[in-house]
Amino acid sequence: MDSALNDRCSDDNDHDADEFDDDDDNLDFDNDSTYEDVGDEERGVSSGKAKLTSQGLKKTQQIRLSDLKKSVSTGIDAAAAQSASGVAGGIVGKSIVEVVEMNSTEVMEGIENVAVMIARQVLDKQGFQLEIPSRAASNQIYVPELDRIVLGEKRGTRSFLNVKESRKAAITTRVLQLLHAVLLKRIHITKRDLFYTDVKLFVDQSESDGVLDDVATMIGCTRSNLHVVASDKGLVVGRISFFEDGDFIDCTKMGVGGKAIPPYIDKIENIQSDAEFILLVEKEAAYMRMAEDRFYNRYPCIVITAKGQPDVATRMFLSRITSELQIPVLALVDSDPYGLKILSVYMSGSKNMSYDSASLTTPNIKWLGLRPSDLNKYDLPDQCRLSMTENDIKTGKELLQEAFIMKNPQWMKELQIMVKTKQKAEIQALSSFGFQYITESYLPRKLREGDWI
Repeated sequence: MDSALNDRCSDDNDHDADEFDDDDDNLDFDNDSTYEDVGDEERGVSSGKAKLTSQGLKKTQQIRLSDLKKSVSTGIDAAAAQSASGVAGGIVGKSIVEVVEMNSTEVMEGIENVAVMIARQVLDKQGFQLEIPSRAASNQIYVPELDRIVLGEKRGTRSFLNVKESRKAAITTRVLQLLHAVLLKRIHITKRDLFYTDVKLFVDQSESDGVLDDVATMIGCTRSNLHVVASDKGLVVGRISFFEDGDFIDCTKMGVGGKAIPPYIDKIENIQSDAEFILLVEKEAAYMRMAEDRFYNRYPCIVITAKGQPDVATRMFLSRITSELQIPVLALVDSDPYGLKILSVYMSGSKNMSYDSASLTTPNIKWLGLRPSDLNKYDLPDQCRLSMTENDIKTGKELLQEAFIMKNPQWMKELQIMVKTKQKAEIQALSSFGFQYITESYLPRKLREGDWI
């Protein structure tokens, strides 16, 4: 029996080597986030929620979620107000670069304006030079008022007459040309498609990918407005429906695996939901357990996963539905330093996409599990607890110095437990109590007790 238990706990017990190698983001965590404690004051539950309560939500749990939902709504409104005032007048004396949503016509006009500027410089026999906001690490700024990473005011130039810059300038003009053609046809392409249109010039996809972000900052639009997307990665299942490019999608009727989150979020319209919360799951295995058990039927929720490191489409989808539905997000991640890093990307953004952080971040995500204190609270067997590596411990100690951890005493306490015990565990370790333990016991107890921080 012990051997069988050990086998079950050892499967998939390490993060994949490429889990943090997504081409959309990197995990940089010199940022911080604000978290509000959930109050215990009881409030009445509206009659419109009676049906949901009868389907599985206990009264105490419903009240806790109601309180949390109210704080989420307030937090979203405050963040929107801060963002608007920040973009208009700078933040505490700082100038920042933030892009805005544009339609295809506006983006094409922006590209055409750049083309006209280049043509005039060439006709004046000056070659041409482009001015582009700097996306260097030194220009990535965490702004407490916005609670996310943004792009600073530094700018750089790219001159065709400069030997060191001429190739990059040529790549930039080629990408501008290709993007204009795509927008003119009103279609979407992948970053890989863009790269293969001129392999000899680009040589490596990182070249065209980087210029793509440069163009977005030059025009002042989001990257998705350029109609170039990354391959879809995220999944959603549960109590949400919407129209995707005219087709009606009901995520309770998309089969066991749910619906792939589309890379073109701009084609999603008329989002409807009766969910009480969003369950954000780090690993696909845990997501599939909830999807197959139809957890969302007993506890009205929307279940989302990005299968590890969050991609742009999943982050944008989560940000949008949270803003529109104004319901809380509860996160279920591995009890290790990387679980917290993943949460920080969802909440405060990544440096690679700092210029578009306004549409990619979701504030006030609550940490539901798997937390270090859960290992003893739920008597997780020793066979299912993994020893932290030296690198894990180093990362954990570094996180203790990060502002987004330090400003939340409960998160600090949990991370201190992890570093002190030198133990970590994956969500799948809960399967040692039974393959459906997570949906039949662990999550119901967490929700019943309001055990999120």
